[in-house]
Amino acid sequence: MTETLAEDIKFIVFQLKEKEYAIPVDKVNSIEKVDHITRVPGLTPYVKGVINLRGVVTPIIDLRLRFGLEEVSYTESTRVIIVAIDEMEVGLIVDSANDVIDVKVNSIEPQPEVVGVIEVAYISGVVKIDKRLLILLDLEKVLNRDEIRVDNKIEG
Repeated sequence: MTETLAEDIKFIVFQLKEKEYAIPVDKVNSIEKVDHITRVPGLTPYVKGVINLRGVVTPIIDLRLRFGLEEVSYTESTRVIIVAIDEMEVGLIVDSANDVIDVKVNSIEPQPEVVGVIEVAYISGVVKIDKRLLILLDLEKVLNRDEIRVDNKIEG
């Protein structure tokens, strides 16, 4: 029996509201508890501000607000997933992040044609695993560089 490693992709699974989303592990630098977020005036509302994470100023996006969901208070299970794309590091606030799964590439289905759902623009596909439906995020679309740039908003 021969298996090729290329057929599996590892994903971090996280929750927003009652849905489960996933992003590739290779895009994730770390998962942190919510710490003090420094507000920066003039940012898009879903950009909550910045944190100083091991000496790196990292913009923080509340994914609930990014997807047009209601804002909720942070709890013990709230997490910040630190992701990196093209030299840019950003934190994503999620309700919880508690799972890493292997997904077979051929089990990824294209995004469903859903009308009126704001997050559909940020979905790269879906995966059904047992009774779970995981929504795969397209981080390039979620992380719109022009909207989350904070370096030109911070003085000093």
